[in-house]
Amino acid sequence: MTGGQFFELLRQFLLSGVGTLCFGVLFGIPRKCYLACAATGAVGWLTYELAVMLGIGAVTANLLAVIPLTLLARLFAIGLKAPVTVFLLCGIFPLVPGAGIYYTAYYFIQNDNVQMAATAAETFKIAAALAIGISLVLGLPLPRHKGAKKP
Repeated sequence: MTGGQFFELLRQFLLSGVGTLCFGVLFGIPRKCYLACAATGAVGWLTYELAVMLGIGAVTANLLAVIPLTLLARLFAIGLKAPVTVFLLCGIFPLVPGAGIYYTAYYFIQNDNVQMAATAAETFKIAAALAIGISLVLGLPLPRHKGAKKP
């Protein structure tokens, strides 16, 4: 990794954190969760960018990015005693394929059915990868702490 690539990743990390934080403020999350939400989104986007730099496709990169993002969201939810959805919804904000949805609608309006179908398929695969990654992590059992009652 060159110095230019490092600083580009650092810039993207910071900007995705700021974007996630701004979305969190608009979403109305508690103030105590601001930095954790920003960190969740920044880590997810950094993981995505690193995967893309390694030549991994967009769908797989999104799947790889949402796994540490969801783990971090769970940890922050436990640590800050807040719902995991606060961190998860804000954290996936940079990864959601909004441009793909826009271009699918654009090509539909332009009556370019071939481009519309291709864009819609790619967008659906990315959304499915995000859902699968979140489900995989949220399906893991939480670690039990000492003193917890057995079910």
